[in-house]
Amino acid sequence: MTSAPIRLGADIGGTFTDIALECRGALFSTKVLTNYAAPEQAILDGIAVVLEQAGIGLGDLDIIIHGTTLATNALIERRGARTAFVTTEGFRDVIEMRTENRFEQYDLNLRLPQPLIPREDRFAAGGRIGAQGQELQPLDEAAVEAIADRIAAEGFGAVAIGFIHSYMNPAHEARARAIIARKVAVPISISSEVSPQMREFERFNTVCANAYVRPQMADYLARLQVRLKDLGAVCPVFMIHSGGGLISVETASEFPARLVESGPAGGAIFAADVARRFGLDRVVSYDMGGTTAKICLIEDYAPKTARTFEVARTYRFCKGSGMPISIPVIEMIEIGAGGGSMAWVDALGRIQTGPESAGSEPGPACYQRGGVHPAITDADLVLGKIDADNFAGGAIKLSAADASGAIVRDVGGKLGLGAEAAAFGICEVVDENMANAARVHAVENGKNISDNMMIAFGGAAPLHAARLCEKLGIERCLIPVGAGVGSAIGFLKAPFGYEALASNILRLSAFEAGAANALLARLTATAEGFVRAGTEGAITREITAFMRYVGQGWEIPVPLPDRDFTAADVDMLRHNFRENYARFFGRAIDGLDGLEIEIVTWSVKAQDQRATPDRIALIPDGARVGPLLSRPVFDPARGEFLPTAILERGSLQPGARVVGPAVIVERETSTVVTSPFDVVMQADGSLLMIRKGAML
Repeated sequence: MTSAPIRLGADIGGTFTDIALECRGALFSTKVLTNYAAPEQAILDGIAVVLEQAGIGLGDLDIIIHGTTLATNALIERRGARTAFVTTEGFRDVIEMRTENRFEQYDLNLRLPQPLIPREDRFAAGGRIGAQGQELQPLDEAAVEAIADRIAAEGFGAVAIGFIHSYMNPAHEARARAIIARKVAVPISISSEVSPQMREFERFNTVCANAYVRPQMADYLARLQVRLKDLGAVCPVFMIHSGGGLISVETASEFPARLVESGPAGGAIFAADVARRFGLDRVVSYDMGGTTAKICLIEDYAPKTARTFEVARTYRFCKGSGMPISIPVIEMIEIGAGGGSMAWVDALGRIQTGPESAGSEPGPACYQRGGVHPAITDADLVLGKIDADNFAGGAIKLSAADASGAIVRDVGGKLGLGAEAAAFGICEVVDENMANAARVHAVENGKNISDNMMIAFGGAAPLHAARLCEKLGIERCLIPVGAGVGSAIGFLKAPFGYEALASNILRLSAFEAGAANALLARLTATAEGFVRAGTEGAITREITAFMRYVGQGWEIPVPLPDRDFTAADVDMLRHNFRENYARFFGRAIDGLDGLEIEIVTWSVKAQDQRATPDRIALIPDGARVGPLLSRPVFDPARGEFLPTAILERGSLQPGARVVGPAVIVERETSTVVTSPFDVVMQADGSLLMIRKGAML
């Protein structure tokens, strides 16, 4: 019998770098502070810890799977390479004009986000491809030559090329790349490869973002591979992309825009795997780390997905106020609410939290690493949720005095509150912000958030999950094994997968089966080519057409059968669209003569097959367990400090019931059970929080 491969997941977050190791049926994990100057060093430090725990060497690893927020942070903080953008004459200002949508309708002082590339670094060349892919005007190669000379002379670090309608015909982009590449030795990204989708603003912005972070990411990934090899690693390294699949490091280096949501994607995969094992078909995942909190809806054991998402929204929760990235992604809402998010008082005397984070350098005030501003972790410590001597298994000693001092200085003193009252206010604000984000995300998807079970993970989520459930009316919350490093564990569950998309508008009245089959064959070859870089196993495919009524601004996804189409399939396409349209909007549109339906974008998602995990039955109740220790912890439901049971997670047996209030402690996190809840240990070691009096 062949033993299971030894797999390691590494997730770089804004505050902590999480490592998870699967070895001989056991899971080993750790958290180390992220090293901003050399992110790969934190990975190596964490790997050394889990290898020692498992008693193996680096050369014993069979695969390393990595996800990171480095690309996201580079975009948010504008720390990428100086990038030149080459586009079609007349379209130089598309990324600055955006869609001209007022995302905040009544703000008279509304300011649009600054474009990633300033106007002086954007260049235009003559030539035009039509909407059907025909060449209307030849590319002005002399203009491109002149642009290349200027790029070389001014020392740009990267080049992005985005021409009108290149998703239909990439010839001009490919020719411009060839001309520029002869004169400059920098990475060149073209939009027809990065994001071959309709809508020039989103496509242009995506290729600019890809080029902007490409040198930094390529350099980092190269350093990581060299360091691993020098230390004795012989296994391949794969990256998890924003859509939740695995790709090679070479692909990630060329298309780093695909990594922008890689860490959060791992968390959603982790939650989906937990949901499948417990048979939970309606789940809201709650992932709170050191810098951000993420909410994702999971139905039928699969996270919701999208083709576009936004980075760095300037208005909280407000669509259109951020930087659009047009790539396949697991859909979630993300806010600046993590353990390191700093608390402050605004001009109106209101407590605010985030989006600025203390990160790992210097960290919250209680870390005693030079941080002077209060963070959520400081408030949790003052309220008794965290044990100052056993944080991160005792690896990081916390100072309650420093936490209290920072809270009083920056928050309490300005509002006439003591440290404990101000800490409660800070936690209430961050919990309410997360509750609002969850409500918004559910409403945008037409769902009732209280109908879901919550799955909470990340270093900080179990500290706040019970209070969040109180606010959202959720009666059950599952804290899985390894919750503190959930995203890293999710990497180990991710399939080798890739989604290839292409826009090609086709009205059903003019449907050509041959053309559709040829396009899908090209997309299939592209998607399976990426998957084959990591596996020789069986591959499954999902075919999706994004369709709309002619004249509508946006499309809906319509799943299609994985087979060749014939002319007779027009009726099937029309029926499937109308059925999905009714599911999205309540009813299809009837009674309008000549109302056309069209396919805008085609998608092929390929991934390797994975075995279905064994099903685990939820244990709703069990024998009560009394605590050996207790300490005062502030209970938000009662508004006061209460004697609270303190128990080690590892000491609980399946079926053990702990009556809240309680704190269940472990190395990577702690689960705070407020007074309205009890918690029951499950067969696999997960913790099920149940509202008192609720039925399973």
